[in-house]
Amino acid sequence: MAANHARSWEQSYTSYQPQVEKKVVKVKKSWITKGEKMLYSFVMISLIIAGGFIVSYSSSVDTLNRDIQSLEQSIANQQIVNEGLVFEIKELSRPERITQYAKENGLTIQAAEVKQANAYNE
Repeated sequence: MAANHARSWEQSYTSYQPQVEKKVVKVKKSWITKGEKMLYSFVMISLIIAGGFIVSYSSSVDTLNRDIQSLEQSIANQQIVNEGLVFEIKELSRPERITQYAKENGLTIQAAEVKQANAYNE
């Protein structure tokens, strides 16, 4: 009877065990994988760095253009000054003026013709 009693107890124990609820854990899958996130991050960082280089290059080109314009302006001003000086040289080297200064200083003109002196490097 002991064996019978043990079997009945085993059957009642197995039927008595509470049912353990199995929890189902749902893993949320993101719509972007880790590899894609890394790839997108790399592309964005590359674009930001490229943008920085473009802005830096544009700034240096702009500075260079401003310097060139400044030099062109100073060259134009110097050309105007040079033209004025050339005109003054022509005015001061007129034969009438030279003969007038010669007479004022007591010099006599031996030849009747006074020629205008020309520079060799004009």
